Amino acid sequence: MLNQRKYILALIFLFIAVVFTALFNISLGSVSIPLKEVIASLLGMHVEKDTWRYIILNYRLPKAMTAVITGSGLAVSGLLMQTLFRNPLAGPYVLGLSSGASLGVALVFMGASVFGASFAAIFLSSWSLVIASSLGSLLVLFAVILASVRLRDTMAILIIGLMFASLTAAIVSVLAYFSPASNLQQYVFWSYGSLGNLGWSEVGILSIFWLAGILISIGSIKNLNSLLLGEQYARSLGTNIRKNRFLIIIATSLLAGSITAFAGPIAFIGLAVPHLIRQVIPSSNHITLVPAVIFGGAILMLLCDTVAQLPGSEVSLPINAITSIIGAPVVIWLLVRKRRFNF
Repeated sequence: MLNQRKYILALIFLFIAVVFTALFNISLGSVSIPLKEVIASLLGMHVEKDTWRYIILNYRLPKAMTAVITGSGLAVSGLLMQTLFRNPLAGPYVLGLSSGASLGVALVFMGASVFGASFAAIFLSSWSLVIASSLGSLLVLFAVILASVRLRDTMAILIIGLMFASLTAAIVSVLAYFSPASNLQQYVFWSYGSLGNLGWSEVGILSIFWLAGILISIGSIKNLNSLLLGEQYARSLGTNIRKNRFLIIIATSLLAGSITAFAGPIAFIGLAVPHLIRQVIPSSNHITLVPAVIFGGAILMLLCDTVAQLPGSEVSLPINAITSIIGAPVVIWLLVRKRRFNF
């Protein structure tokens, strides 16, 4: 067991790393801004150029906050799914939420080619993609919740989630087949994920869903620990398996569903960060893991976004590609160095 002092020091280190990584992320971009000017702008002090203050407060700070929310939310939801299904390969989208969101967005971009222009026109607004992806995720969520109430076997829920993902992916493929190239390209660009398209109002709404999901996750820590040795052991401790399973699914849906709706389907973070944290902090206690995973997810997403925006260039790479390019080698290196797998 990790003693309390070392754990507190590890959390302090991770928090400081989040702050410095965020400042580093805000200072870099197509226009390089000195770090001291970034700090001055955030503290409301005098800044050498007014344009720097405008860029920081209206573009880079919302994007950095989106990165923190996205990384931490996906990391926590990945941890919840790995514990619930006792599967190290489980991630935040294993329930099919991302596929449901993709179906909703596909209907917006490619629905006109199949159902007529009037069908797609219904969804056209400034919030069309958020609404469509949210409705798609909710549809899959309701189906999974219904299954969780009727089924006793947790693994059966995992299979149902994978089946829903396959079904929605098949429908998206049919829409793509009949869609013109321009509409298909729009959908592909959305699937790359993006952190830079959110204003303060969108960040505020996303923060509400994130906070609700995190609070439910924290409230489920005791029950998550009881699941580590299996459902039979958890029942012997008095854990209500169905209620606990329901809360975990709701928390994951709030986190992964809202993030997908606002930022698109961002891969790898939810799967990798819990394993990275377990390698750095060798503990299976979720009181230890949940806060560390929150900070770890934020750090990794901020680093990936910094690389994706190619400092000094106006070109921005797909965030989905960067998360895997950076994250996968790190996980492989840690696993090889440790020579063991903690779960």
